[in-house]
Amino acid sequence: MRVPIMSELLASGETPDILFWVGCAGSFDLRAQKITKAFTTILDKLSVSYAILGKEEMCTGDPARRAGNEFLFQMMAYNNIQLLNNYGVKKIVTTCPHCFNTFKNEYPSLGGSYEVIHHASFLQQLIDEGKIKMKEEGEFKGKKITYHDSCYLGRANNIYEAPRQVLEALDAELVEMKRCRSKGLCCGAGGAQMFKEEEKGNIRVNQERTDEALATDATVIASACPFCNTMLTDGVKNSNREEDVKVLDIAELIAISME
Repeated sequence: MRVPIMSELLASGETPDILFWVGCAGSFDLRAQKITKAFTTILDKLSVSYAILGKEEMCTGDPARRAGNEFLFQMMAYNNIQLLNNYGVKKIVTTCPHCFNTFKNEYPSLGGSYEVIHHASFLQQLIDEGKIKMKEEGEFKGKKITYHDSCYLGRANNIYEAPRQVLEALDAELVEMKRCRSKGLCCGAGGAQMFKEEEKGNIRVNQERTDEALATDATVIASACPFCNTMLTDGVKNSNREEDVKVLDIAELIAISME
């Protein structure tokens, strides 16, 4: 794929409308890279003016702060803010709720104020504006899909409707888990848990959440977070349901279904 890089665009005198912040999962995790590819495929199809930072992109510092290393978080945040401000970035879109939450709610107090949009809201806008059009007989038409609320998108930022409206555009049957929206259960990766071993207990959090998703009889478990995607995918594998249940990001669902 030919993805525009911010430094290259500016060198040729162009300024993109949007900075797409890829995030660590979207950059390095093989599964999450598919989400990144799906989202950039959508942006390319619609000729959206965007760029990524490429090798200049660093972690937002979210895991460091969640794990209690405030000094490291602030150091990373200041470096990022300096870079973003030097490029004159005004609008950031990201596929990761952790990056989204950090930019939106934690960077302003350190001098980094931007318009920050999560890709669920961004895709909803594009659908509402009629820019994304779905195939008549889409792959997911009439299929049962259940949506898992990411903690950092839902409870932390009150974004519940946008991802569901994106899924409704697929003409699928949206079935809710018993615990959803503000009462949704964490996938088990938040709060820097993604990067450490879990403590001993009776059942892994991701397995409990996956069991709730499987109980809906949905053939697709939709998520809008690369960490949630990993945890739910592991749960589906552990339940030996890989053949009949797919875990897909909303960007992947749209990329497959759009004209």
